[in-house]
Amino acid sequence: MSPEPGRVLGEPLRLPLAAALAVAAGVALLLALPPYDLWWLSPVGVALMAAAVHRRRLRAGFGLGFLTGVTLFFPLLWWTTIGAGWLPWAMLSVAQAVIIGIAGMAGAWLSPLADRWRWSWPLLAGLLWTAQEALRDRAPFGGFPWGRLAFSQGDAPTLRLAAYGGAPLVTFVVAAAGGALVALALHLAHSKIKSNIVGTAGFALTAAVLLFGPAALPLTEPAGPTSTIAIVQGNVPRLGLDFNAQRRAVLDNHVSATRQLAADVAAGKQKQPDLVVWPENSSDIDPLRNDDAGDEISAAADLIKAPILVGTLQRTDDPEDIYNVGILWWPRTGPDLDQQYAKRHPVPFAEYMPLRPIARLVTDKVDLVRNMLPGDHPGVINTGSVILGDVICFEVAYDGIVRDTVDGGAQLLAVQTNNATFNEAEALQQLAMVRLRAVEHGREALMVSTVGVSGFVDGTGEVHGATGFNTAAVVVRDIATEGPRTLATRSGNWPEVVAVALMVAALAGVLPLRRRRANIGNDGDKVSEER
Repeated sequence: MSPEPGRVLGEPLRLPLAAALAVAAGVALLLALPPYDLWWLSPVGVALMAAAVHRRRLRAGFGLGFLTGVTLFFPLLWWTTIGAGWLPWAMLSVAQAVIIGIAGMAGAWLSPLADRWRWSWPLLAGLLWTAQEALRDRAPFGGFPWGRLAFSQGDAPTLRLAAYGGAPLVTFVVAAAGGALVALALHLAHSKIKSNIVGTAGFALTAAVLLFGPAALPLTEPAGPTSTIAIVQGNVPRLGLDFNAQRRAVLDNHVSATRQLAADVAAGKQKQPDLVVWPENSSDIDPLRNDDAGDEISAAADLIKAPILVGTLQRTDDPEDIYNVGILWWPRTGPDLDQQYAKRHPVPFAEYMPLRPIARLVTDKVDLVRNMLPGDHPGVINTGSVILGDVICFEVAYDGIVRDTVDGGAQLLAVQTNNATFNEAEALQQLAMVRLRAVEHGREALMVSTVGVSGFVDGTGEVHGATGFNTAAVVVRDIATEGPRTLATRSGNWPEVVAVALMVAALAGVLPLRRRRANIGNDGDKVSEER
């Protein structure tokens, strides 16, 4: 399936067409993600961007990739404007688009390799997207992994791959399928008629096997003893940042919902839970420093006769410094300081301000952002009936933070979140991440939000008891506490490390081909790339 002579070095697409494909790529990648969930568009988006940047100069490759990123991230992250306004939304979207632009530049750089060995398209596309996501997951300021290809695959057969290599493997295979699609298109455009059948069948079969073959992979679901878990979505009086001014009302909502659950248990309408989980910010009044708030939580725990995992903010001796924590609150004995988790990855510009002295030179509004301190250990919480792997809000997007809890013995993954400052689309995007984590680590999982969406996820990624948005709800479910130790858990970040290393090798390995290309004379085989 090699290109015919004279086609090894060819012309790029005309720039207007390439720009249209770059925009279409961003649209496809957007529609593949929640709330749209057209998962099959992810490889299409990869293929469209690959075609747009192929054989272009590096500057043009960056520009076209950036155009794809802008088209994807500005609408994907629109929900950030609800709580933070347009400037952080624009800055975050541009930062993410820049990294997609770098991927576009890398794709242009790799063009001679893909032209010389067309069969390499799936491998190069898979490595390229895995590597760019590895970069976005870490930079700048600790990274922001939103919009990963893996998070679009909640309803796809490829979700099963998470158990074998985590989110990086899912991304690799989806992108590789996109590479097979663009190779198929180029093959149809440039190959001789007699070789079309074999080549077309080969690339089409590759894409089909990559996307649908994982359906045959076995998954070992959690089994063994069960524990009854209740999640409480108390809701808030008003959406938006103003919920912070309603701290007592939010706490009262969760106390009242738990009291009602206790009444339903007493009446035989609900099972007695072994554990109740409240969301992030369910008590923004620090119950360790405010006796009234502590008394309300204690009364609720006594009534429900089960420990409550409470999401709260803990103050420190410095009034500017806080921790975002989940703390276990027992009936009768109250808070358990040995069973609490402080968020390890606070969100820059929202929960803490990087480079505050410099930012203050631009605007004094930076001081409206409090200084949230990071925790120093994974969220492994022993509730007596089950060991929780607790992560808070956006942390579910980070591979290592979730994996650390499973390595620490977590039997159930719990995501405490507060979507009151965002919207339902953001909540559904988070739930998609929970689905992947459940499959990745062979653990049942839950997500509990102040306003929704909340629900349970089983070991195959199926959602149970999903609540509505901006409403109060309580969901009770029996969960299995003995899950397998998956290959993804055991391998850690090695699949990603290997992919990045191979990508670096490919970027270096194409250099001789590019030098040869530069030395070709004007004999008809020389590329004339559009600038």
